Amino acid sequence: MTTTVAYSDLASAAGTDLGYSEWLEVTQDRINLFADAADDHQWIHVDPERAAEGPFGAPIAHGFLTLSLATKFWSELFEPEGVTTRVNYGLDKVRFVSPVAVGSRVRMNAVIAEVTEVKGGYQLAVDQTIEIEGGTKPAVVARGIYRFYA
Repeated sequence: MTTTVAYSDLASAAGTDLGYSEWLEVTQDRINLFADAADDHQWIHVDPERAAEGPFGAPIAHGFLTLSLATKFWSELFEPEGVTTRVNYGLDKVRFVSPVAVGSRVRMNAVIAEVTEVKGGYQLAVDQTIEIEGGTKPAVVARGIYRFYA
């Protein structure tokens, strides 16, 4: 479910738990497309037969592929109203905790940790955890930094 916040209320959004995104299956096609885009064709990602015999028992998504899904998930979870410009400002302390095997489903929980006023707008630091369905540890934990301007 999407949390909608008026631009004028962003300053008080710190501590807001935005809940969970929808589940998304990580397919071999998605992994292959990312491999092409990133020019990273390591066999643990793109060679299902060899990867089945490898350390993970199946092909795994690139860590940066899993991290990149935060953009999709973030847009499912948060919608500021009255904003003219949105900027993905960066990330703090990214960790790839668990591999995501092909066919796994992932989703993200997001909590707005901090809100800071910046020139002409607000900066939100968002604690993001991408989890694997049925997993005991998350796939990715990161703090996303986003800026919003009216």
